[in-house]
Parts: sequence; C-alpha cells; structure tokens
Amino acid sequence: MKKVHLNGKRMISKEVTHAYLKRKFNFPDYYGKNLDALWDLLTTLGKDTDIIILHKDCILENLGSYGEALLALFLELPEESDRIKVEIR
Repeated sequence: MKKVHLNGKRMISKEVTHAYLKRKFNFPDYYGKNLDALWDLLTTLGKDTDIIILHKDCILENLGSYGEALLALFLELPEESDRIKVEIR
C-alpha cells in the first residue's frame, strides 16, 4: 500500500498546488494541471493508496472556492475507487 501525505501549507496557488500534486503522485508530464485531469489520473492509480491531507484550513484560506472543489474531489475518490482511502485533517 502506498501512502501519500499532502501538506495543505504547500498549496498556495492553483499553479503551485498542481505542481506539488504532480510531484507527490509522480504524474506524467502530460498531466493537465486541473481538477478534471487530477480526477482522471487519481481514479486510475494502479495500487492501493492512502491519501492523508494535512492543514485543510490552509487549502481553504489560500485557494478559496477552488480549494473547496479540490477537497470535495478527494472526498469523492473512495466512492469511485475502492483502492483509494482519503483522510483530511
């Protein structure tokens, strides 16, 4: 099982957030750097993955409504794939 810890303090803008997610999940260069592309790649992960998101408040503060959509996306992942578990702190 793979564990991925995401630090909300590192997500200070959309661009920085997607660069950070690309690095953390080792996404390919063709990653589209938007929520649709993020969903597509996360729902096709090949191995069981635990995603732990820390500092939710920083995500919301820095990204506003985009941060809300990002967190909602992560919360929906376990419904789409039984290989993914998400915890938001």
